[in-house]
Amino acid sequence: MQKGIIVVNAWSDSADYLYQAYRLREEFALRGADVAVVKNYCGMAGIAGSGKIDLREAVGFAVFLDKDKYALRLLERAGVRLFNSARAIEVCDDKMLTHIALAEEGIPMPAVLPAPLCYTPEAAVGAAYCKNVIAALGLPVVVKESYGSLGKQVYLASSEEELRALAQKLRFTPHFYQQFIAESRGKDLRVVAVGGRAVAAMTRSAADGGFRSNAARGGRCEAFPLTDEICGLAAKISEKLSLDYCGIDLLFGKEGYLLCEVNSNAYFKALEGATGVNVAAAYVKHILKKLG
Repeated sequence: MQKGIIVVNAWSDSADYLYQAYRLREEFALRGADVAVVKNYCGMAGIAGSGKIDLREAVGFAVFLDKDKYALRLLERAGVRLFNSARAIEVCDDKMLTHIALAEEGIPMPAVLPAPLCYTPEAAVGAAYCKNVIAALGLPVVVKESYGSLGKQVYLASSEEELRALAQKLRFTPHFYQQFIAESRGKDLRVVAVGGRAVAAMTRSAADGGFRSNAARGGRCEAFPLTDEICGLAAKISEKLSLDYCGIDLLFGKEGYLLCEVNSNAYFKALEGATGVNVAAAYVKHILKKLG
């Protein structure tokens, strides 16, 4: 059996964040695998003066629960087998890249517009800018930073004035605008897929009457049946993004499900609690099978 590590962010110490790593380690141990939880401090891998990648500790595989693209690429170049791959994590970490990767692939999604990046400190967002967004997507409109998790960095603009203020605030931050799906306000469907197969799903409903339903924000979670449609979407999204594991967030549209976003390191504590499905075991079994 190869030696493995579960990589977590160096600065995140909350019990909710570390739960995932320790649950995975527990399931690995039950199957006789030597796997340690490792913080992503500087020194996991680097580039030596010779230009060669210096892997500080010999490991065969890593379950990468961080989003550090540099450490990802260094480990992968050093021959460490990653779950998920560097490319898959990078594409999912940037929500706009996720939409681009899945465009024209038969995945139903809300309409999306990328925001132009600004490099001019004195620049001000004008009326024409906002009118273009509203003409394409209507009001209210969802404003999302390209990088974020747990329902953070997501806003709802209900008027041109609110949109303009958000666009001005975020002009130096990668972000985009997404069509608001009124039928799904305060409610979505989280599906977890392992090895391209949906293993469990739950609805998340906002507890405060807001438009965001994340469990981390106090959303109510309830088990939801896995239909053929849900399983088909999960399989297609996992395949197109080359994901070993992911959380897929679907919105309830007038004519069916719409993809909101894909999370390569989706938390599964709430899902395990709501559904009784041992997600950690499913992921570990998949990893060990892939390693042979």
